[in-house]
Amino acid sequence: MQNKPCIFCNIINSKDTSPIVLRDDLIIVIRDLYPKAPKHLLIIPNKHITSLSIKTDEVSKILGHMFTMAGQIAIKEKVGQSGYRLIVNQGQDAGQEIEHLHMHLLGGTPLGPMREA
Repeated sequence: MQNKPCIFCNIINSKDTSPIVLRDDLIIVIRDLYPKAPKHLLIIPNKHITSLSIKTDEVSKILGHMFTMAGQIAIKEKVGQSGYRLIVNQGQDAGQEIEHLHMHLLGGTPLGPMREA
């Protein structure tokens, strides 16, 4: 997928700048630089996890925290009531561009149904 340094790891380690919405011991939340909706945030684990296929207690804890925080972030961003979409792109066919697991939170406008195949 990519052979260059991980942009998300650089942001997490303060080697690259991006406005941080929230940061805790497990995740960092930033605004997407190329938003697909009025509210488009990225929920990124601080640990470099490349795949949902990695099964450890630590990864399970991080994934659970990402989902829990998504709900809180949606409320903070004022899309908790109107609705929002959470997306995890896993692998090339899904459109994953950065090989560091992350979740997209999109909202702020009617997103419409998922398109049929």
